[in-house]
Amino acid sequence: MSTITYDVRIYKTEVYKGKRVTTYTVRWKVGRRTWKEPFRRKAQADSFLAELRSAANKGQAFDARTGRPVSWQRAENAITWYAFSLDYTAAKWPHVSPNHRRGIAEALTDATEALLSTQQGAPSRKELRAALRSWAYSERLQKGGEPPEDLVPALRWLERNTIDMADLDPEGKGPELARAVLDRLSVKQDGKAAAGSTVYRKRVTFNNALEYACERRILTGNPLKRVQWTRPRKAHTLDMRVVVNPEQAARLLDGVRQQGERGRRMVAFFAVMYYAALRPEETVDLRPENLISLPEEGWGEMRLTHAEPRSGSRWTNEGKPRDRQPLKHRAPGETRPVPLHPDLVRILREHIAQFHIRPGARLFVGPRGGIMTDRTYLGVWRKARGKALTAEEAASPLAETPYALRHAAVSTWLSAGVPPAQVGEWAGHSVAALLRVYAKCIASQEEEAKRRITEATRWTRRRLEPRQSTGQGDTEDAA
Repeated sequence: MSTITYDVRIYKTEVYKGKRVTTYTVRWKVGRRTWKEPFRRKAQADSFLAELRSAANKGQAFDARTGRPVSWQRAENAITWYAFSLDYTAAKWPHVSPNHRRGIAEALTDATEALLSTQQGAPSRKELRAALRSWAYSERLQKGGEPPEDLVPALRWLERNTIDMADLDPEGKGPELARAVLDRLSVKQDGKAAAGSTVYRKRVTFNNALEYACERRILTGNPLKRVQWTRPRKAHTLDMRVVVNPEQAARLLDGVRQQGERGRRMVAFFAVMYYAALRPEETVDLRPENLISLPEEGWGEMRLTHAEPRSGSRWTNEGKPRDRQPLKHRAPGETRPVPLHPDLVRILREHIAQFHIRPGARLFVGPRGGIMTDRTYLGVWRKARGKALTAEEAASPLAETPYALRHAAVSTWLSAGVPPAQVGEWAGHSVAALLRVYAKCIASQEEEAKRRITEATRWTRRRLEPRQSTGQGDTEDAA
């Protein structure tokens, strides 16, 4: 039975004024069925209504199954950028970390802004971004079900108004469109230039999506390969201005300790980052079982098994802000040994005894006994920094975040002459990344290297130095 009909009636837009939101609903009838489409803005409703009337006035056929003009329907084998981006995020979601999921959503949201086919009747930029980032690329995959009612108009508009993937073909407009996406990825929402590392990361995501389109034979080639693009500069080495010295670290830990019960609970938390070079997400996950050895004297040992990075509840499998995962750059089940400085051993022993930490419990918890949140420890850190540092130090980048304590630990190990391979094992870095990021720390050993070279060439230098006169006009050699 044919679903094509020319029996169409279009009614006036209905306006419903609620306490907070006004809704504009377009109503029309196709055959025997009445259809409705709600909008948050009058302009959007007017645009949609005008499109319907234009199609009806031109005598176009409507599809009774969808209520839309047949001309709006894409060719059977066509796919829009929006539909493709949904498929791509669904394919990636099970195999990447929560932070990676968030990064994919950010990149694709920016890219979609550059791949709209029209601006006619478009929702606001804020509404489009919310529809993409908060549902299409996240909650749709995490929770399923229907989208929130307030996002429906924007999502419906996106279904109709992004380019066909065929437009990205490298033999057509693909390179031009790909460059437009790169231009969008290169700036923040306020139009200012984005950080080089951010631009590079988002470009990698966009390129990966296009390669996926080639894999599925949606595209015959990757249009990005036709674009001459200068990679933005990004900092590869550590800014040594953030690194604290031992005296400054002691002041900061004391500043933490002075903040009452909450501060005393966090001294060991920050000390672990400073002495053992742990990342915050590794420190949050620590349990007594990770502490292999805490002797009364000398060095101890820790063995890390997991980390709990904060990604946001929208991106984790369980809908929690943090998701327990394998260690960074390591496969599930891999562990990482870390030596414990004698001072850290003492601090940890005191912490466990003072706060009655039991086996299986977390070493560090929030004020109410729950997981340590970044909001909690960052608040304590900022207060400690304000109290412990001089006005000049506080105005500098010195220890702006607790992560600087990890940098200080790695820098100390390298400056002490610990081989980079050993430092990389303890810190969870590849040697290549370690040498790249901490190159300046290794360079700081230049004076010691020069001293050793000077010592090694002492005999040669003595032979080449001018001889002192004996006072009799003859040199020592002549005598």
